[in-house]
Amino acid sequence: MRLLLQIFNFYLDASAHVALAVLALYFVSLEILEVSTNWHLALFLFFGTIVCYNFIKYGVEAEKYLIVSNPYHKLVQVFSFLSFAIAAYFFFQLDKNIWLAVFVLAIISGLYAVPLLPKLKNLRSLGGLKTFLVAFVWVGSTVILPVIDNQIEIIWDVYVLMIQRFLFVLILLLPFEIRDMEYDNPELKTLPQRIGINRTKNVGYLLVLVFVVFEFLKDEVIHQTILIKIVLASLLLFALKKTKKNQASYFSSFWVESISFFYLLLMVIP
Repeated sequence: MRLLLQIFNFYLDASAHVALAVLALYFVSLEILEVSTNWHLALFLFFGTIVCYNFIKYGVEAEKYLIVSNPYHKLVQVFSFLSFAIAAYFFFQLDKNIWLAVFVLAIISGLYAVPLLPKLKNLRSLGGLKTFLVAFVWVGSTVILPVIDNQIEIIWDVYVLMIQRFLFVLILLLPFEIRDMEYDNPELKTLPQRIGINRTKNVGYLLVLVFVVFEFLKDEVIHQTILIKIVLASLLLFALKKTKKNQASYFSSFWVESISFFYLLLMVIP
C-alpha cells in the first residue's frame, strides 16, 4: 500500500496528472471539432506538458534544474529529461505548419518562469498576469494547435470554443490560487490575494455562468452539448464551493485537475 501511495505521489509531483488533463482537453477539442486524433501531436502535448510544468515547479533557475541533490527530485529530473527527449522526437514528426505555434507557446511558457534578461522580471511575476498566461497556453495547446493541425477554418464557433476553454481553465485555476495564496509572492497579486477567498469564489461562480451562456451563442446549438456544459458547470461550482485555504492533500492537485477527465467522459458517452 505504501509503494502504491509513493507511485501516486510521484505521478502528481512529476506533473503526469496535469499532462493527462491537457491531453483530455485536447481530445475534447477533437470531439467538438469532429476531427481525428494526431497521435504525434497528442504525445508531444503529453510529454511536453510534463517538461514545461516540471521546469516551472523545480527549475526556474538553471543550476537548480541541472544540479539536484535531493534524491526524489533527481528522480523527477530524470523523468523530465526522458520526457523532453520523447517530446522532441514527436515534435519533429509534426507537420511544419504547426511548428511556429508550438514555438510561440514554448517561448511564453519559458518566459513565464525565466526572464528574458537578468534584470527583468519573468512573466509570472507581473502582477495579475499569472492565471491568464496559464489559461492562454492551455487554450493554445488544446484548441489552437489542433485547429492549425487540421487546417480548420476559424469560424465563430471555433472562437466560442477558445473563449470557453479559456474560461474553463481560469475556473480550474482558482482553487490552486486559493490554496497557494499564503505561499505565493505578494508581487504575484493573484485574485485571492487581491480580493480574498469569498470574492474570488464569487468571480468563479460568475465565470461558470458565462461559460455555459456561451454555449447558447454558437451558430450551431446542440441540445446534448448544452446538457454536457450544465453537468460540467455543476462540477465546477461544486469544486469552487468546496475550495478553502487549508485543503485536503489531493483536493486541487488530483480532484480539481480530474474535472478535465470528466469533461472528456461526458463528451464520449453516447
